[in-house]
Amino acid sequence: MKSSRSLFRLALIAGLLAQAPAFAAEPAKAAAASPLGKPVATVNGVVISQAAYELLAARAKAQGAQDSPQLASELRGRLIQAELLNQAAKKKNLDRKPEVALQLDMARQQIMASSYVGEYMQSHPVTDAAAKAEYDRIVVQAGGKEYRSRHILVKEEKEALDIIERLKMGEKMEKLASLSLDPGSKDKGGELGWAVPGGFVEPFGKALATLTPGSYTQTPVQTQFGYHVIQLDEVRDLKVPSFEETKPQIIQRLQAQGVDQHIQELAKAAKIN
Repeated sequence: MKSSRSLFRLALIAGLLAQAPAFAAEPAKAAAASPLGKPVATVNGVVISQAAYELLAARAKAQGAQDSPQLASELRGRLIQAELLNQAAKKKNLDRKPEVALQLDMARQQIMASSYVGEYMQSHPVTDAAAKAEYDRIVVQAGGKEYRSRHILVKEEKEALDIIERLKMGEKMEKLASLSLDPGSKDKGGELGWAVPGGFVEPFGKALATLTPGSYTQTPVQTQFGYHVIQLDEVRDLKVPSFEETKPQIIQRLQAQGVDQHIQELAKAAKIN
């Protein structure tokens, strides 16, 4: 069962773009700032530069690696191995194969796109005021209460009506949950844990908010997933994490939204057939 804080954080980061573009600018900046310096190695006359090493090191550190002689040795080994394989591939003219050339073009395209996104995010920073306004909006949207509920999801409305009748006859939701199509909750008696209504699709959330503890929906609730019978078990005050705790996630969310909007603007200005 997820805590209210973890659910709140999940709500903040939902819909974010892939994280790779967010890190793309940092390694590029590190590599560009450092001189070529002494070659890390030379493989059959081909120089592996210090800049290439620092680029790989920056990526490793962004993923949590700690700077150490062992890391330096490992990264040097990777660069040497990559160059050995690159030279071997060229000897076989693999770079002239259409499928390999296509992959090289796509890799270059992805690097350019990631670099552009990184530059865009640096030149369009999210202000503290914007982040705080988004935090306040999410808090208001979440409401002051969270609900512990369970449900049964079925394909047809008639199935949901039959389940409601069985509940009226005294059968328990926990037992009937074995009929549910939801694999995440059917083996837990339909248990959905603690959540705010806004965390569910709209028809489900609205129906949940109308219930009182111990009651269930008297008519099936239709969503894009099928028909639900929802039962509310408990309500409690929502404990919302502070702005400072959630600020990094909020900034990431707003950055992602800004990038997405910019991509849409680029698409509108482009000729796409």
